[in-house]
Amino acid sequence: MTQDLYDKVVVYIIENQNKFYRLAFSYVQNQEDALDAVQSAVCKALEHYGELKNRAAIKTWFYRIVVNESLSILRERGRTVLSGEEAQREEAYEEKGFEPPEEDLYLHINRLEEDVQEIIKLRFYEELSLQEISQIMEMNLSTVKSKLYRGLKALRVSVQEVDV
Repeated sequence: MTQDLYDKVVVYIIENQNKFYRLAFSYVQNQEDALDAVQSAVCKALEHYGELKNRAAIKTWFYRIVVNESLSILRERGRTVLSGEEAQREEAYEEKGFEPPEEDLYLHINRLEEDVQEIIKLRFYEELSLQEISQIMEMNLSTVKSKLYRGLKALRVSVQEVDV
């Protein structure tokens, strides 16, 4: 039975590896760090797959691991998520076969509060449901909704100011 769960976790990771890289990259903004985050997440997942109580929760469980590993790398390297002018100075890296989000919009998103950024990225770039985001971020569903809508409103205002 545990071999079956292990195989299921391995298949899920392999089938979605590009999504995990994209998510990690959205946090660390660096190819090597994103690859490190995904590699560490895979190792942790394979070491601790037996602790997974609900087989249906593999998706949210692994996303949470990737997010935690990305944040851990940022803390270890003494960096924070880029925002504002820092994000504009950062040299962009473009992965072959990976379409980065519209750069201007992405800079606006990175100016939002960190947890709001995370919710917006998971919702729109990773196409996760609000319930899945709630589980990944370990937040109440209503909190996720309010932060998402507040963030979208701030994003709309920010983008409109630039367009004017």
